[in-house]
Amino acid sequence: MYKRVTAFDVINGVVLAVLGLLSLIPFLHVVAKSVSDDAAVIAGKVGLYPIGFQTHSYQYVLFESGFFQSLGVTVFVTVVGTFLSLLITVMAAYPLSKPRFRGRKFILLLYVFSMLFYGGIVPSYMLMKALNLLDTIWSMIIPFLVVPFNLLVVKTFFEQLPESIEESAEIDGATNWRILRSIVLPISLPVLATIGLFYAVGYWNNYFHPLLFISSVDLKPLQLYLMDMITSSSENLSKLSIEDSMNLTPESVRAATIVVSIVPILIVYPFLQKYFVQGMTIGSVKG
Repeated sequence: MYKRVTAFDVINGVVLAVLGLLSLIPFLHVVAKSVSDDAAVIAGKVGLYPIGFQTHSYQYVLFESGFFQSLGVTVFVTVVGTFLSLLITVMAAYPLSKPRFRGRKFILLLYVFSMLFYGGIVPSYMLMKALNLLDTIWSMIIPFLVVPFNLLVVKTFFEQLPESIEESAEIDGATNWRILRSIVLPISLPVLATIGLFYAVGYWNNYFHPLLFISSVDLKPLQLYLMDMITSSSENLSKLSIEDSMNLTPESVRAATIVVSIVPILIVYPFLQKYFVQGMTIGSVKG
């Protein structure tokens, strides 16, 4: 039986398609500039499709700059940070999902309070300095190990799991660790994948805090590298030989850097998209 298509469905589809195309236009423009001829880029003739074709910008970004070093820092921060964040979030959310846990309401109040009020930039910097974490890779991981919103989402998901499953395991003599590891986590993969994606995107896109905490060139993540490339691409190109610099423009180098930097996320996102969509509704039934 086919569903009857209404005028609202048609209008809704058209509006969503137009919005999708509008959001795609800037990306297509950047891609076109990254592979267009330098003369066309300088003249401002590049629109949504490339004019001429060249790969000098990508060759410069991949082989003659510090892109891979910054990429390695960002990958380490994202992978290690996401793993630790998921571990700590689960360890905190599971006991908080149990009504019998003493002090549960007070601890939840603290998490909610931290969601509403932020200490500020200066206290955060002073804390990192007091812990001797300034200009270390851990300054980009430790302050963001737990996001209260993500913890509350995981806690709510745990609360929706049937209690009979855990009660049966307790009767069989399973400890809380065993129940969490062997029963709760395997059936919680949707929420773990969703929250893991939230954490990973947060670590990957984090720009402001590394700007405050990191000063060493070797520890600059990809986002700071992009900023340097955008603000000082002309100066960097001036250091090249005349022959190499004639085939490059600051605009094309910036565009190539942006395209290359988002490729890892574009590769990973399709595999987790269904969990990302599901994450929009996880925790909305029971608070």
